[in-house]
Amino acid sequence: MAGSLYKLSAATVRKAGPGKHSDGGGLYLYRLASGDQWVFRFTISGKRKEMGLGGFPGVSLAQAREMADAYRGIVKRGGNPIEVRNAEKARAAADQVASDPKARERRLLKNIAPEAFKARKPQLKGDGEAGRWYSPIKTHILPALGEKPVEEITGAVIADALRPIWHTKTDVARKAITRLDACLRHARANRMEIDRHAIEDARELLGKQVHKAQNIPSMNWREVPGFYQTLEGGGTVQLALQLLILTGLRSRPIRFAQSNQIKGNVWTIPAELVKGPRGKTDEFRVPLSVEALRVVDLAKETARDGFLFPGVRKGVISDASMSRHMERLELEARPHGFRSSFRTWADEATNTSYEVKETAIGHKVGSAVSRAYQRSDYFDERLLLAERWAAYVTGAESKVIPISGATSV
Repeated sequence: MAGSLYKLSAATVRKAGPGKHSDGGGLYLYRLASGDQWVFRFTISGKRKEMGLGGFPGVSLAQAREMADAYRGIVKRGGNPIEVRNAEKARAAADQVASDPKARERRLLKNIAPEAFKARKPQLKGDGEAGRWYSPIKTHILPALGEKPVEEITGAVIADALRPIWHTKTDVARKAITRLDACLRHARANRMEIDRHAIEDARELLGKQVHKAQNIPSMNWREVPGFYQTLEGGGTVQLALQLLILTGLRSRPIRFAQSNQIKGNVWTIPAELVKGPRGKTDEFRVPLSVEALRVVDLAKETARDGFLFPGVRKGVISDASMSRHMERLELEARPHGFRSSFRTWADEATNTSYEVKETAIGHKVGSAVSRAYQRSDYFDERLLLAERWAAYVTGAESKVIPISGATSV
């Protein structure tokens, strides 16, 4: 055993290159670009765990060995060093609360979560005001764990909070646990003690999600013309639905469409309205068919503050307005499903290339490298496809005149 321990020396620690260096018995020095860290590895219930022992040189080789020796003893006795240390920290935190009543309040998850959200707002579209980032943790985590100090949040309590929705609302549950992970990492960055394995342990306790995600219901493309006709002569919501159907766009760019974004038959959607992380999306040019331009002109008659589809009192129509219209008609399909209707029509009724069809609905095609060389956005080909789709949904398909010299789709 002696030969397998204490492999490092003070000199080798100072001179060690980047990477992981074993001192034996589960003690490692991780020399990383972000700094040097002592780590103790151990196995419990057949699973390998890691726990940080502090950074070098703040924690010396001798001090790291002393801690590793103590934790090896705990493992031999069947204990979990992480749980033992967490218990010690909880006792220390209780002592601190006795001398500083506000210390515990600062470490409550309900106070950490808003700070973590605030730190991430610059990365989120619209500064996250739509609430999609914060909503899962607010709804499914804070009611159960909000009053707990972050050091008391373990895998077991996380699993208890998420178990009711883990297999029934899989997407929401996945987002909730991911947001919680971000909150715990934010606490750790603020020098608060956390259980580094809490999220991993929670996933293990909850098990693999087995619920199959359901696609948003779409309308069969053969039924779209009939539905489109019912929208004629309608108000703001009906016009928005018509433009959504004609362009194959998501609802957000439609709802926030402004007349100054449209020049001729080109609608340039700002990057902040394009799906994707903030700062990593580009503006998107949408070719507008003659029918789409007609809808835009009708919308301009009731536009307010530049927005083509204003809300009843202020702002723009809500995200649910178009869905509610379809619900009232007792339709199973939802607005987002028209993207699938259009894409399936393009597959089954045209010989359009894959690249044009995917670009038409705003999907990126190919790797980042290939996109760097392929600068075309297939605008002319997409315009021809848009005209054919508009002719189909309006029932004017037989009147379409081929465009001379245009690429066949």
